[in-house]
Amino acid sequence: MNSIANTPTEQTTLKDQPSVDERRALIERVAASAHFRRSARLRDFLLYVGGQSLKDGCPEINEQEIGSKVFGRPSSYDRSQDNIVRVNATELRKRIELYFASEGAHESLVLEIPRGGYRPIFHRRLPETQDRVALTPKMPLLEDSALAVREGSRNRLHILWGTVSLALAIPCLMLFQQNRTMRHAIYTWEGKPAVAALWTDFVHSHQEIDIVLPDASVSLTEDIIGHPMSLSDYLNHNYMRLPQSLNLSSDRIADLNGIFAHNLVTMGDFRAAQQILALTPLSPSLHLTFSRFYTADSVKRNSFILIGGKKANPWVRLFDDQMNFSLDYDNEHSQSFIANRHPQAGEQTTYAAAMDPNAFIGYSVIAFLPNPSRTGNVIILAGTDSDATSAAAEFLTSEEQLGKFQSTLHLQKLPYFEGLLKTSRLSGTSFNAELLAYRAYPGLH
Repeated sequence: MNSIANTPTEQTTLKDQPSVDERRALIERVAASAHFRRSARLRDFLLYVGGQSLKDGCPEINEQEIGSKVFGRPSSYDRSQDNIVRVNATELRKRIELYFASEGAHESLVLEIPRGGYRPIFHRRLPETQDRVALTPKMPLLEDSALAVREGSRNRLHILWGTVSLALAIPCLMLFQQNRTMRHAIYTWEGKPAVAALWTDFVHSHQEIDIVLPDASVSLTEDIIGHPMSLSDYLNHNYMRLPQSLNLSSDRIADLNGIFAHNLVTMGDFRAAQQILALTPLSPSLHLTFSRFYTADSVKRNSFILIGGKKANPWVRLFDDQMNFSLDYDNEHSQSFIANRHPQAGEQTTYAAAMDPNAFIGYSVIAFLPNPSRTGNVIILAGTDSDATSAAAEFLTSEEQLGKFQSTLHLQKLPYFEGLLKTSRLSGTSFNAELLAYRAYPGLH
């Protein structure tokens, strides 16, 4: 009768399986490393999937589960419209690889998250000596055969050292590139004290920052039905039911449903987000999302940037009562304007956009305020059109503009504030922004 025994390699592999405690300790070391120190969301992602993988008989961890448990999405959210898990998984894999190539280069146990899934796997690093193959002959070797074996071993040793040298060179190059990137991030704000003062103060306790893009689908819907959208209706997705309640024709309802099916963002709003994303020292903490997928829990917990007015980004309505300058909309004349609720000497009560064939004048509101629970901060950028919104973002990333504003306040540190900007474009030239009025709230800090 034939019998099959485990080979020594198989016996070693089975015997050397990492224990739950070993795997848990490794997950915690990776999560506590410098690569995750300023990225709480990615750290939570790693700890969650790592913790799940430690459970006996753990199946594959699905995207829907991670979106709900880690990123606060509703349990039935639409993954085809919201790819937050996939985007963050790509970054998570990069940071895990960086850890084992640098800070964790000494680790004998390695974890990775294979593409196509989210469950971490663990394996031992092979000792260098395992790369060398030693043959144990059953018959005595002749002298020339022994010489050939020694020569072959020597050649394999050269190959081994070449491989090891290359393996060491790759992490060194990665560390060199990482160091260059970090130095560039550190020195990006050299010579920009006003920009640094605002944005370093905006980051609260190393929180991650959400950039919340407006939902132009809702804005278009309001234009069509002539009915404003409340934040409550928006959060409860009542905008899907409003057309039916207004007795619109079936064709018009079909058109509105087609609009709702798309996530529409104007180019100016996108440019506004780009300018903030270009603030290199903040970029590891910045996460781009869409107002339709944002949650009340995130508003309470995070620092965030709201792009667009309350018509296209209903989250702005949370702060409407606190603000003196408000972006409003005249349905009768189909025109956006800025309302100045408590005008001071020399100020107008309203500022409406003006357009002629050669010139365009717009207005925008900028605000720096605490979030509703005062656990973080919020910046609001809202213009009478998307280009004016983009100009507002440019103001908050401009050393010249912020420096002038800081000098006007005679303060080294900007307090909470809101401002009214006049934006202009002549014959196709780019926008520039002029600060017309402001309100400072040093008592809120």
